[in-house]
Order: sequence, then structure tokens, then C-alpha cells
Amino acid sequence: MPITLQPYDRSAAVAYAHRWAYRRNPQFYDYEDIGGDCTNFASQCLYAGGGVMNFTPDFGWYYIDANRKSPSWTGVAYLYQFLTRAQQSVGPVAIEARIGDMMPGDIVQLSFDGVRFAHSPVVVAADHPTDPSQILVAAHSYDSDNRPLSTYPFQKVRYLHVTGIYRPGSPLR
Repeated sequence: MPITLQPYDRSAAVAYAHRWAYRRNPQFYDYEDIGGDCTNFASQCLYAGGGVMNFTPDFGWYYIDANRKSPSWTGVAYLYQFLTRAQQSVGPVAIEARIGDMMPGDIVQLSFDGVRFAHSPVVVAADHPTDPSQILVAAHSYDSDNRPLSTYPFQKVRYLHVTGIYRPGSPLR
């Protein structure tokens, strides 16, 4: 079955982020006490903006329950690998971008030690930002909403601009 790149609903992703930034959606397990919940939360926001999961074993992006999920649903590095994949497969897709490309609904990944990326906040506000103080994020693990990105003590940052959602079926007309 062919897949097509369709628009990402940024407003739905941001609305979800605001709604659940300080709470936990009972439909998803809270991984806070076993490594952190930030990428689980980011994946939930991406799902709210896209509405499809990729159930490919090992390399997909999906959540069934606490023990049946893809590594990319909850792992910072695995989410990056899934979003920036070269092959077309169902689910959200992103490119590593510049700070000025950031838009609400995009994902930022932070490295606190300068080596390993360990946090995935969701952009909830950005208007052609030129520095991290102009990007507001929502996140779990350091629960926050409308938090300036500049308030995190990061050493490195990756900006992931969501370009769309690959869906099964024919293009929208």
C-alpha cells in the first residue's frame, strides 16, 4: 500500500502538550521512576498531531501498553533515529534543523553532558527564534509548560522540525 506525506497538526500537538504537561494521561504508562517520561510525553504529543503509529517491530514507533512499545516511543536516541529516518514509513518524520526553523509542535533534544542526548521537550511557542530564550517548551521529567528553552543547563541541542506525517493511502485532494 502506498504511503503519502500529509500535514502535521501542530495545534493538536501543542494543545495536547499544554493539557498534559503537569499531569499524566492515564492511557499511557508513566516512566518517570524508571528512567524518565520526557520522550514518552513527546511521542504522545507527536501522536496527537499525527494520529498514526508505526507497528514495525524494533524500528517502528508505537505504544500498545507499558511493556509493548517501540524503543523510539520512549528513548531519546531512538526517537531521533525514527524521526530522521531515510526510508518512507508510516508515522511522523522530521529533519534536523536550525533554531530559526523551530515551530510549535517540533521537538528539541538536549544533552546535559555534551555527549549523550537525554531530554526531549516539545516546542509550544516559537516565532522565528534566534536564541533559545525565544523557544517555549513543555516536558515531562522536569515537568514544565511554557518554559524558556534557555533555562535548561544543556551543553548541546538538536532541533527537530516535523515536516509531516506519512500515512497509508492516497494523497489528500
